[in-house]
Amino acid sequence: MAYDEDLAHRIRELLSGEQGVEEKAMFGGLAFLVDGHMAVAVSGTGGLMVRVALDEYPKLLSRRFVEPMMMADREMRGWVLITADGVRTTRQLRPWVIRGVDFARSLPPKQRGYASRRGRRST
Repeated sequence: MAYDEDLAHRIRELLSGEQGVEEKAMFGGLAFLVDGHMAVAVSGTGGLMVRVALDEYPKLLSRRFVEPMMMADREMRGWVLITADGVRTTRQLRPWVIRGVDFARSLPPKQRGYASRRGRRST
């Protein structure tokens, strides 16, 4: 299943005034990175993936439309999946996007070129 293009467009609109935002195709969906950190992503299987603080994670799972994010049958703590029914309106979507962006901005800056150096040995 391809990701929801309408949901991606709605997220773009919400992030239009934010600095340091980029999009990357990942895991069959579309991720929105803030200063190099994933904040939210349109899931290729439906819904919205949101990066959250670990201390908020258990409480968020008790909310309507919120599920644990699973990848390869493994629970990805620190990420929640909001079902499509939970992000149908801007009023539903906005707080989740803000939560993901705020969390991404709270992380230390990414080192430039890290991905290109992984696995390489210095000589």
